[in-house]
Amino acid sequence: MVQSSPPEATTTAKEPDSTMAITQPIELTDNGRDLQTQYRDRGVVHVPQVIPFEEVVHIREVFTNQVEKDTSMGHNDNVAADDILARYPRFVHPHRHPDTAAGAIARHLMTDQRVLSIVNQLIGPANAAQSMFYFKPPTARGQALHQDNVFLQADPETCIAVWIAMDETDGDNGGLLVIPGSHTEPLICHVDADPTESFSAKTIPLPPGMKERAVQTRMRPGDALFFHGSLVHGSKGNVSDRFRRSLIFHYVPETSKEMAKFYMPLLNSNGEEVWIKASPGGGPCGEGFASEGH
Repeated sequence: MVQSSPPEATTTAKEPDSTMAITQPIELTDNGRDLQTQYRDRGVVHVPQVIPFEEVVHIREVFTNQVEKDTSMGHNDNVAADDILARYPRFVHPHRHPDTAAGAIARHLMTDQRVLSIVNQLIGPANAAQSMFYFKPPTARGQALHQDNVFLQADPETCIAVWIAMDETDGDNGGLLVIPGSHTEPLICHVDADPTESFSAKTIPLPPGMKERAVQTRMRPGDALFFHGSLVHGSKGNVSDRFRRSLIFHYVPETSKEMAKFYMPLLNSNGEEVWIKASPGGGPCGEGFASEGH
């Protein structure tokens, strides 16, 4: 059932364990200085209400209607036929299906100035690389800890993710876990993930002391996390009776010279296609492809 009004905003969260802290939303300033400082120091910023609630309701209804009538836009994550994620597969590159209502929304929002202006404050002029939509219904497994640029392979600059909550998100329904400051680490080699907890095949072993810095985020619909391509993040399973839908975009600085072929063509701020050199590694974000050349 669609809520008639947005849930109350909060900056507290139910924590997976007692070592975890809480994210604090940051309001934009006229010059973006506070935003830039937090992004530089922590690798992640939580910006409230990037998309207004009424628009979020429309977006999530369109995407949910699309997947419930036709799963062909869903990405093949090799889940079992009886897995709930086979019924609600994540959409990868929906913006490449502008003939559908969901695809048209994704393509429009990728270059929407409400999103892109913040991206530009954080990393400078940027091209859009990827759109995604996750449904994460009740009982769905989580996604093991990972770093996005392992998959995008943007070089010499890294990527930035924009993770927009479509539902109220917290620890119970598998809201995002982030490790502030981990963006200063190099890309970490993958190991096998626990398939009972993660739909993605690979995870990363955390260096000593990093687990204790993990943060369980809590967000309301329309809030967005902007985070660095080397930031360690992931999520636990959805043990609630609520969906945890999210709309996600990835961007790379215009100064990036190469990235994984899977993300070509990029889109500039005018929605025009941009091609750069294809790197040898990478692939769909979150699948556990080996990091090559890093």
